[in-house]
Amino acid sequence: MQIGCADSRLNGLSERGCNNRIGAFTVRQIILRAYSAIKFSRRLLFKSASGGLFCCLLAMPSADAGADFLTTDLQTVDLVTVDKSERKMYLLSGGKIVKEYRVALGANPQGHKRQEGDERTPEGDYTLDYKKEDSAFYRAMHVSYPNAVDVAAAKKQGVSPGGFIMVHGQRNGLGWLAPLAQYFNWTNGCIALTDAEMDEFMTLVRVGTPIRIEW
Repeated sequence: MQIGCADSRLNGLSERGCNNRIGAFTVRQIILRAYSAIKFSRRLLFKSASGGLFCCLLAMPSADAGADFLTTDLQTVDLVTVDKSERKMYLLSGGKIVKEYRVALGANPQGHKRQEGDERTPEGDYTLDYKKEDSAFYRAMHVSYPNAVDVAAAKKQGVSPGGFIMVHGQRNGLGWLAPLAQYFNWTNGCIALTDAEMDEFMTLVRVGTPIRIEW
């Protein structure tokens, strides 16, 4: 008895037809096995991801821990510093940075403010001496520029030192532009935050807090 494609003779099919059936069967099996492997991999990945997420959730601080951090560290901010060269503002407590913001400065940022209209943000040690809620910008806290040295220097040059330097939010009604505006130094010498950051700043920084501005 010839050994070969017995089913092909029984069903009136050629040997070539049988080979095609075997080939099709093999391809079908490969596809089914690949599909099963993909499903298994997806289940395994989901379990791994779920486990990882669970671990991450366990590692996350509780809401109470966040509240403790807010009350113990951020609400005892005792110094604000501005690095003009990096366009960064830092809130410090006991020498430790507890908050960082990206800021926009005067359009001519490098160098100390010398006179009104030079579009420079002053440099030196000042005080955040009062809050202002009714300015043309979203909330504000005043920087105590000019001090006595600034006034004397401007008087010697026969110019006005300028003033009314603020930490403030975006221009009223244009807060939605902040994601774009904060890429540029767009103020006349003030220090600008986003509106949300300004809300946080006004909560965390008390009137009378010193501010140090440097290049």
